Amino acid sequence: MSTHYHEWEKAPSKDAVRQLCADSFPSGAPESWRLAESTAGTLSVSAIEAKELIAALHTLSHHILFHNLTAPEQILVLFPKSFHPSLKNLITKIMLEHSPTWRNEALSNQISLPHLVEMDWRVDMKTASDSVSRMAVPTCLVHMKMEDSSCLSGSGAFSSVTVELSKETLDTMLDGLGRIRDQLSVVAGK
Repeated sequence: MSTHYHEWEKAPSKDAVRQLCADSFPSGAPESWRLAESTAGTLSVSAIEAKELIAALHTLSHHILFHNLTAPEQILVLFPKSFHPSLKNLITKIMLEHSPTWRNEALSNQISLPHLVEMDWRVDMKTASDSVSRMAVPTCLVHMKMEDSSCLSGSGAFSSVTVELSKETLDTMLDGLGRIRDQLSVVAGK
């Protein structure tokens, strides 16, 4: 936390402090000159001082989330002893109010593997082939719909894939999935 807490005391209202705490959370906030200039105007400080305050709040909010701090006492000890007591309490209260929303936002923005949303299958008889002997071979068509939640658009993008599996390939795949299921059961202790 910034030891230059006198800049904080220039905040015109509790709502201004609340807004600054909210604005400082996003990943690009510490580098944003637009936010620094806006904050400088609100607090009547230089843009450099405002940038330092934004960076300090950004670091504090991310520290609170990373270490899962949920009690005021856990956060209050992070401030310097010379920090203004009522301002320290206000910032702590604001951070605790916003942390559930920030946590959900951070979780929704993290990169993850695609999720299987839907699966459908059917058995078909292969109707086209190079050889006459393979004309009546049964195959399995598996259609999978996946959601890629790591997309930057905020909402997951959907993609679909259909695969054709021979009986031998399907047997191999089911055997592998069975082994995965057994290993997961052992790891889960069931």
